[in-house]
Amino acid sequence: MNALILSAIFGVLMMFSGVMLKQKASVRNIACTGMALLLIAVLLEMKGVVLFNVNTTGMLSFTRFTLVFNAIIFFSTFIYLLLSAREMENVGVNYAEFFALIFFILCGVVLVTAFKSLLILFLGIEIISIPLYILTGSDKRNLKSNEASLKYFLMGAFSTGIMLMGIALLYGARGSFATDFSDLMTAEKPSPLLIGGILLILFSMAFKVSAVPFHFWTPDVYDGAPTVFTSFMATIVKVAVFVGFIRLFNDSFDETQKQWRFVIAIITAATLLVGNITAVFQQSVKRMLAYSSIAQAGFMLLAVYAMNSDSWEGLLLYAAAYCFATIGIFAVLAKMNDITFSGFNGLGKKDPLVAGTLSVFLFSLAGIPLTAGFLAKFYMLKAALSVNGSLWLVILAVLMAAVSVSYYFKVLQAMYFKEPDISSDQTVIQAFKQPVFRWSLIVLAVFIILLGLFPGLLLTWYYF
Repeated sequence: MNALILSAIFGVLMMFSGVMLKQKASVRNIACTGMALLLIAVLLEMKGVVLFNVNTTGMLSFTRFTLVFNAIIFFSTFIYLLLSAREMENVGVNYAEFFALIFFILCGVVLVTAFKSLLILFLGIEIISIPLYILTGSDKRNLKSNEASLKYFLMGAFSTGIMLMGIALLYGARGSFATDFSDLMTAEKPSPLLIGGILLILFSMAFKVSAVPFHFWTPDVYDGAPTVFTSFMATIVKVAVFVGFIRLFNDSFDETQKQWRFVIAIITAATLLVGNITAVFQQSVKRMLAYSSIAQAGFMLLAVYAMNSDSWEGLLLYAAAYCFATIGIFAVLAKMNDITFSGFNGLGKKDPLVAGTLSVFLFSLAGIPLTAGFLAKFYMLKAALSVNGSLWLVILAVLMAAVSVSYYFKVLQAMYFKEPDISSDQTVIQAFKQPVFRWSLIVLAVFIILLGLFPGLLLTWYYF
């Protein structure tokens, strides 16, 4: 509850800062300070210190898992602001409003991760989505940004309609307007109305996390949106919706578990296959990362498929590993003019530190040992193996993880095995020299390695 109230307050404060403050550095400092306070507020709540005692009985539940996950989200967003806040200046004139929208999105994130009511889940997803439509189309001078925003809005509205229809069917199946989603569990023989409602909600959530075959909006939206906001969209928002996904289906709809688990298995397999295979043929690093995010969603779907203790631990570790690595890669990409693979030619010679941290991020996404990404994938595979008849899905996931190495290593090949362009943009090289940027990359890389060696550094917070 601390983070929910504070994020709303700072969202409003950032709107006023755009009018009151003329220097963009001051606006940026307020945003970073606010994000640090959000992180502190969550850590205090984990210790039992509640700053805002609001009665949310039946609507919100701030479990240990929710608080630990929110801490990961706020820390990731804090690092994201340190790395990429300066790049927002190049997007549009409404600099302070960008930060306000980010804080409002975090309000929705808290609702989605802590909901106990389908109404709160719906509101949380909409509070996340509507500011994202604006951020996607914030670069009004770019036709691709405008197109991406319109496409995202239309597809998002369509998926929202599907979710509302699914909720209506669930309430119809129960014969009452229940508010707590746990009330939707039934020991009776499931009716077609109930099964239909569950599947419609499943399809809507699959759209939000860009799972196949509901992924068709992702490459164009990620590619058209300003790179600095694509980073936020592909990390913070995606993993938050996954937490809502797993909380909704955990211990619910027991009588229909076979039906929806089989559907999730098919969606997971298709997501792993399409995301990884299509990423291999991309020429743009940004578009490759879009398909990579689809492939990573396939691994996170294994947590929803398994629904056991390993899946909960794995999702926490995966959220941290994926957010840290992807935010770091997009931060580098946002400062570059050439987002093709050739744009990275010779980066290992031009700036060894940036190239080295970038290598750690790519290793983690590929699941190379000694990185957090490797252990995150291991936890997901271990969770899936505990389900009877899931060996085929685990084998497919391992094969697709091997395929992912090929397109991640294209960037490494360009950085270390190709000569730098003689006419390389010196402005980009100078942008990499910013001390805050470099130290933030180092912190992310160190965290990824530490979590790969000692996952207990994160997971002990879950059991503490």
